Amino acid sequence: MSRKLFVCWLFLGLCLVPGWGMAGTLGKITLKDGSQVYGEIMEMTEGMITVKTLFHEGDPIKIKWSEVTGIETEEPMTFVLSNGIILQGKPAMTQPGTLDVKTELLPEPIPVQVESVLAVNPPVKKPVVFTGNLNFGGSVTTGNTDVKNFSFVGELVARSERLRLTLLGRYLYGENEGELNARNAFGTIKLDFFVRKRFYVYTGALFEQDTFQDLNLRTSVFAGPGYQFIDVGDYASPYLDKMQLHGEIGLGYFNEDFKRAEDMNYFTGRWAVNWHWPVLPWLTVFHQHQGFPSLEKTSDWYVTSQQGIRMNIWENFITTFQINWRYDNSPAPETKKSDTQYILSLGYAFES
Repeated sequence: MSRKLFVCWLFLGLCLVPGWGMAGTLGKITLKDGSQVYGEIMEMTEGMITVKTLFHEGDPIKIKWSEVTGIETEEPMTFVLSNGIILQGKPAMTQPGTLDVKTELLPEPIPVQVESVLAVNPPVKKPVVFTGNLNFGGSVTTGNTDVKNFSFVGELVARSERLRLTLLGRYLYGENEGELNARNAFGTIKLDFFVRKRFYVYTGALFEQDTFQDLNLRTSVFAGPGYQFIDVGDYASPYLDKMQLHGEIGLGYFNEDFKRAEDMNYFTGRWAVNWHWPVLPWLTVFHQHQGFPSLEKTSDWYVTSQQGIRMNIWENFITTFQINWRYDNSPAPETKKSDTQYILSLGYAFES
């Protein structure tokens, strides 16, 4: 092989090798200070553009979109503009701050101001995301003692851009020597409508039964405003990026149907807090509670809560330890004001 031919092949190889590991759109980004960044342009969301540069090892780098004056690529990209228009085409910088986006539908490129771009190659979002878990705990002892205990706990959250549906339910049953010593059920359903990114209004209902609280059925319907204080992606830290926290206030109607005691019903206020923190990929801490203070008699108020930790043990299989606490300031006669339940369960978590 001649020396000239060898040099040509070597030059061609050096040009192609950097691109072998690139799976996205290769291009050039020009910044306000005149510097240029070459590499795989992955996406731009929330004011930061992510680039995997040709000669940088490790994670992709992020650059403030406000520092970008132009993008040039030979492959189509998706641009979401502030007026709601979505363009797909090849961008080229004609002058700092202006892009000409060449689409397949129009013969002439479309001029776009860089400052009007809200997102580039945004990730495709599912219209509805489902998350939840189902848990079972139980024990059976026979022989010298005859004890049975069962618990079922489940939660489902369906979230779209504007709506969030939350279902929560649990059932506990226990008997000792054939004699019933625990039986209660609890469930809530709530629908949130997001007026803005953080602010929402909601409506919901609570249902509860407890044999040993003399309670046939406790029900409440309620509505009011809520606020998403922390949502997924608010923090860059891998320990905080999936944390969620929202709080609610509102009004409702409360009804308690007792077996022997006099039934009670009244209008209430309502407050609620929901905190969900996946500290690590395998460990989650959670706390939920809601309170119902009577608007007619200050001594009538009710609080229910559940909190605990959830650990992944294998793939989607989980184990959960949680503490449920309920407090009724005006219970039925001969019953206690508070109840505490300790539940250790195995279950399955899902997300789609």
